[in-house]
Amino acid sequence: MAKTETLEEFYQHKFNWLPDNVKADIGHFNVFSMGENYLANPITFKYSRRDFYKIALIRGKNIYHYADKSLELNGTALIFFNPKVPYTWEAACSEVGGYFCIFKEAFFQEALRGSLAELPMFTLGGKPAYILTSEQDAQVSQIFGKMLDEIGSEYQFKYDLLRNYVTELIHCALKMEPIESLYQHPNANTRITAIFTELLERQFPIETPMQRFALRSANDFAQELSVHVNHLNRAIRETTGKTTTAHIAERITTEAKALLRHTSWNISEISYSLGFEEPSHFNNFFKKQTSQTPSAFRIV
Repeated sequence: MAKTETLEEFYQHKFNWLPDNVKADIGHFNVFSMGENYLANPITFKYSRRDFYKIALIRGKNIYHYADKSLELNGTALIFFNPKVPYTWEAACSEVGGYFCIFKEAFFQEALRGSLAELPMFTLGGKPAYILTSEQDAQVSQIFGKMLDEIGSEYQFKYDLLRNYVTELIHCALKMEPIESLYQHPNANTRITAIFTELLERQFPIETPMQRFALRSANDFAQELSVHVNHLNRAIRETTGKTTTAHIAERITTEAKALLRHTSWNISEISYSLGFEEPSHFNNFFKKQTSQTPSAFRIV
């Protein structure tokens, strides 16, 4: 199931370690170079929200999937990610490099006027990517280099300096024009349908009675994708000819049949795992989809 990735999960799946203070420090900050250590073990990047902010300087040819859009980048780009928008990226070449920093909003809560979410690059529906010239690349790389030097220092006030460096990155971007061209994959409706299908399938199979299918409505998926439910429904129908609700119902029915045939779980357990509040609701749903009750289907 698609869920928000926490800082702890980020460290575990990317580096297989946790900083000592990650759980205690709500204003957590860290910075990384996308060098050999980062790219030595390629991993599959999940399309999901994170519970932290991220700023990345990335070089090479890459595709960033951001909400229901995709950004095709070839060269050097500065990209801003906020916790409310799901994203992932895929490298389109073997030579990818750069830097990124991650932080919680609490890292800025006393030092920044207003909210991070009010800044143009972090607003919902905003433009998060900025293509850099060679001069801008050098300038931004220098800022990240200072971050890397400072994060490992013993200087008492290093986090004040690090906040200043992040603020400098933000102002560098505010002086630039964001990328206007969006790569459609191959078009916006196809892309959003592919993401919807991935989020739907990621919730299956149901392997224990305590596992629960949570994204059960078109509105649930729209919230995960940070798009309006009408936009989602229109994209799904135009791409597949079926409604979002029909896709969800068909997948629940397929899983229900598998659980009824291949497990010894009782009807109440199956009902709960598929997200129904009452077994009677599951019975009505299943009969509407198959013209049989769950019990009758199981004994055939």
